[in-house]
Order: sequence, then C-alpha cells, then structure tokens
Amino acid sequence: MKQKVGKVYLVGAGPGDPGLITVKGLQCIQKAEVLVYDRLAGHRLLTYARPDAELIFVGKGPDKHVYKQEEINEVLKVKGLEGKIVTRLKGGDPFVFGRGGEEAEVLREAGVPFEIVPGITSAISVPAYAGIPVTHRDFTSNFAVITGNEDPNKEDSAIDWAKISTGIGTLVFLMGMGNLPHIASKLMEHGRSPETPVGLIRWGTRPEQRAMTGTLADIADKAKAAGFQNPAIIIVGEVVTLREKLAWFEDKPLFGKRIVVTRSRQQASAFASRLEELGAEPWEFPTIDIQEPADLAPLENAISKIHEYEWIIFTSPNGVQRFFERFFTNGHDIRELFNVRLCAIGPQTRKELQKFGLKVDFVPEEYRAEAIVEGLKNLDDWKGRKVLLPRADIARKILPEALTSFGAEVDDVVAYRTVRGGGDATLLRQMMEEKMISAVTFTSSSTARNFVEMLGVDAAERERLLDGVTLASIGPITSDTMKELGLRVDVEATEYTIPGLTRALMAHWNIQLPE
Repeated sequence: MKQKVGKVYLVGAGPGDPGLITVKGLQCIQKAEVLVYDRLAGHRLLTYARPDAELIFVGKGPDKHVYKQEEINEVLKVKGLEGKIVTRLKGGDPFVFGRGGEEAEVLREAGVPFEIVPGITSAISVPAYAGIPVTHRDFTSNFAVITGNEDPNKEDSAIDWAKISTGIGTLVFLMGMGNLPHIASKLMEHGRSPETPVGLIRWGTRPEQRAMTGTLADIADKAKAAGFQNPAIIIVGEVVTLREKLAWFEDKPLFGKRIVVTRSRQQASAFASRLEELGAEPWEFPTIDIQEPADLAPLENAISKIHEYEWIIFTSPNGVQRFFERFFTNGHDIRELFNVRLCAIGPQTRKELQKFGLKVDFVPEEYRAEAIVEGLKNLDDWKGRKVLLPRADIARKILPEALTSFGAEVDDVVAYRTVRGGGDATLLRQMMEEKMISAVTFTSSSTARNFVEMLGVDAAERERLLDGVTLASIGPITSDTMKELGLRVDVEATEYTIPGLTRALMAHWNIQLPE
C-alpha cells in the first residue's frame, strides 16, 4: 500500500505583532500536525496550534544557528513524506529573504505537495509601525528592499551600489545592523548625500520596538553608542523625516507592556482585546479551563423543576453561560423563568443575563459574595424561599451557608468545573528570565493557585523570576489567596471587574486612560 504523502505550508508569520498574521496563515497554524518555526515568528501564534501538534524550533540568529538551512529543508521533507500536515512558520514573508524559495525547491524535488502563504514583510510593516511610509508622493514614488547581511569583504557584490544609491528613493535593508557602517559608507561613496535621513527600527511591531534616527554621516556612530543591534531594519530616505509627525504605535498608553492574562481561553479574549487596544501585548497563559460538571444530574434535576425556585443567584458569567446551555439543550423555554427573581454578582454577569432578554433584580454595589449576602438579607423574607445557585465546583460556601441561615432552601449545584489550564510554563519561565514580562494579572483565586503550581519552581526561584514584574489582582478575595501563596500584590482593583483591573494597572503605572 502506497504511503500517504502529507503537505507543507510555507507561511509568512508577519513581523512580530500576532495580529498581523493573515487569515489563511492562522488556519494553517491551527490545522498543522507539525509546526516548524523560527525566532522571528511571534510566540503568541504558537498558542493557536493544536494541543497534539509537534512543535519544532529551528531558530536562526545572526550569531548562531540552531538548525542549518539544509537541516530545516530535511525536516520539512521528512515530515511531509511521513504524511504529516506541516506548517513552516517564518518571520515576515517566506519569499522576502526568508529562503522559502529554497525550501519549496527541496519539497518539489522530493514530491511533497506545498503551498506558499505570503506574510506581511517587515520591509513595509515595521517602518509603518514607526510612522515611516516607504513611499509618499511628496518624497518618493519608489522603494527597494535589500539584504543587509551580505559579506562586505566579498569581491563581487550582488548589490549594484552605484544604481541604488541615487536611483531609488527609499532603501530598506533587512538584518543589516552588523554592516551598518559599510552600508552607509557605500551609499555615500556612490553619490547619496551624507545628510540623507536614516531610521533604525529594532523588534518592530512588538512591545520591545525601539527606533532611532540620524543621517548617513552619523547613524553608525549613534547606533554603536546606543548599542543598537539586530533584529532591526535600516531605512534610508527622506520619508524618515515623517516619523516625527506620524509615529503612532509608541504613543499608545500601554506601549511596551507585555501583560500575562491567566484567565481561561474562553474568557481571555475580551480582556486581551482591550489590552491590545491600549497598546499592550496580552500574553495568554491560561491557568484555568472551564469544563462541564463531572456529573450533570444535579444541574439537570434543578432545571427540570425550575418553576419551583423563587430566586436564581449567578456568581459569574460562566455560571450564566453553562446554566442556559443545559437549560436550552434540555428543551426548556425562557418563559419558564417568568416568576423567578434574578441576582447577579456584578455588571459582567448582569450583561450575560441581559443577552437572554432577562432583567436582573439585584446587583450588589461590591462584587463579591459577602456583598450579595448583605444586600439580599433585607430584600426578601427568606424563610422557606427556594433558591438556586448554579456555580463553580470550587466556589466558596459563604453564600449558601448565609442564605440557609436566613431560612432559605438552597440548591447549590455545580454548573461548571474549574480545572488547571494548559499554559506553556516553560516558555513563560523563559520570558520571565529574559525580562520580557511587565505584569501578571489574576482574576480569581484559582488563577493564582494554578499559576504557582504550573510555574513549577520553589518560592525563592519564583521570587527571582517575578522580580520587576507587576502582580495585579482583581479584588480582595484573590489578593488574600495570592498572599497565602507568597505572591506580592502590587495592584488591587477597587472595582472587581476586568475594566476595573485595567484601570488599576494603568493607575499603578501613572498612565492616563484615554477618553
């Protein structure tokens, strides 16, 4: 029987901001059985890989090669011939100094089917994030992209310095910091004015983005004094003067911050989107996962007699979602709740109920169980009242105990389980080691407990890794748990919501929230 041959997708990951991946590129990541990636392919994109995907790092830098190009070619060929769906994730575009053409040639010769998925090249996107358009009708109508790492000592250069120096308006050199003095010298030698503006942009589109400007005459000395190194691009031309007017990325309030979101993947997107809007890079490290109860019978039994309850108290948006998922799955109608009063622990839980067209009868001013108890105490005569509490398996007992003490008959049922999440602890430790993390946010006690367990280091090592990292809590209950675990609490939200946590973080950093 003939062995099935797989397929290789040569995918451009873009310049670093994961939001710049193409729709097709993201689809290729999601379906890959094998993901082969390099250091310039944003690590956040790896979180979209299948849980069972084989991840192979083939990173290359200017000073060291984990894999030689021939070895990368062999990996792609072998995995393809094994019948695997392989995604080769490359920074930028695979055909712009990405050696994608060489990889495609090897695959064609081996009879392995492949597709090219173009990516947004750093030659255009990185200047754009620094406020520099590569063309502008007031300055130039053409530009060229040139390799920056050609050996300056080779006798016959592949670069026609005489033609590009004065014949092209904007010149973009990729990965050329090591050759910057040589590049500037060659351009001036062949007629480009020493006063020509030059921009250097390092780690463009990422929180680490740094830019500096100068002229052909002084840029090499400026870069040396500043210790400016790869990965960076060099952009030469009058368009560089527009940076002062058009810079936008660095002007975002949370620019330069990489913030760890420990919520479950199902919950993280809204928080991550808001952080991105403000200029931060959210790093999803899910320490919890939301799953069905081990036994659905108690919840379904409660739903079957829903008409008997006079109150349903929801203590999280998850509780609302999971309750109504079973409610409708079991054939029930929203009209069956016509005589039931509803309580929500906070505004996000209320919004979730409002999606079903339901009016919430009570939301406490302070979003915690104790405040629900205090608020409900005099809101009704609880003696003999039937109350349903659909919530997490690990929820605190204060609420059902208090209601029972008021005389209510309480059915406290598990609507969902909170289990440990699947965040990549090895990668997170590495990022902390390299001081790439600005803050870690905790939105519940379970996120804090699981974070400590998943980090997998002793207290002293944890303290060292978290040195300089802001630890932020959504409220006092979570803060108490953090302290019990030996974690600092640098920030505590006064409003126990995601918007409240965002505002508290910005206040901690003395950053004004935009109108």
